[in-house]
Amino acid sequence: MLDPAIRGDMRYRASLEGRFMTKVPKNERQSNLLLNALETASRKRIEPFLEPIKLKLGSVVCDAGGLLKHAYFPEGAVLSLLTVLENGSAIETANIGQEGAFGLFAAMYSRVSFNRCLVQLEGGLFRCPIELLQSEFKNSEHVRNLFVSYSETLLSQVQQTVACNALHSTEERMCRWLLMMHDRAAGEPLPYTHEFLSHMLGANRKSVTLAAQSLQNAGLISYRRGSITVLDRPGLEKAACECYAVVRERFDAFLMPPSTAVQNDSRAINRITLVRNGARHLQTPWHN
Repeated sequence: MLDPAIRGDMRYRASLEGRFMTKVPKNERQSNLLLNALETASRKRIEPFLEPIKLKLGSVVCDAGGLLKHAYFPEGAVLSLLTVLENGSAIETANIGQEGAFGLFAAMYSRVSFNRCLVQLEGGLFRCPIELLQSEFKNSEHVRNLFVSYSETLLSQVQQTVACNALHSTEERMCRWLLMMHDRAAGEPLPYTHEFLSHMLGANRKSVTLAAQSLQNAGLISYRRGSITVLDRPGLEKAACECYAVVRERFDAFLMPPSTAVQNDSRAINRITLVRNGARHLQTPWHN
């Protein structure tokens, strides 16, 4: 049970912070896979405190080193995690769609963000007070297993992105990134400039422009300033490096505990499996 004093503090802070954000109508709400995977008791405790918000493209949710008061669950929006260097340059190391959440590491322990998080695609977004998630993490074996499984999967995306940025060509990396965003945007045109892509990919503007021209000449995409449309999805997948398929496979499976999982509480493991089996129609954004 959450302390009443904490509940009051959360309501007060939400009333202050909510003044600067646009509320999302309930009929626009999509499904966040992580929220839907919570067991019934946890969902009942969390749902009254879920606050729908909508942020503009490029809005900073939290800067590196910032103290997080909420975790953020996309339901249509996409969030980008950037590693920021001392000279101010930054590169994307992961992105988060409606399969997951930003701030779960903070909910489990530190409350400090190690990355800059910004809005990469506009859409529905729900936030939940950190204290409430900390309470659920502490008291529910199911929530602990779920949060750790997701966090491990998100970390694997970071690791794969590091390898991709170091070893693959700008064109391959652009294909991987466009495929990930195409999944999350449900096939809609992507509102990005070459300048924005260069920041996300950690590549110079010229190499991004050349890669985009090559993909357009091959008939894989069409590009007009500020808008990219995927024309040949299979061709784009063929032109991408293996990183897209690797990350997609891991996110498709994160709700299913592997056979090697630590079996401290078989009942909790089984509950996650049952939730996964009952939510197969809630496919991750990696599915087309």
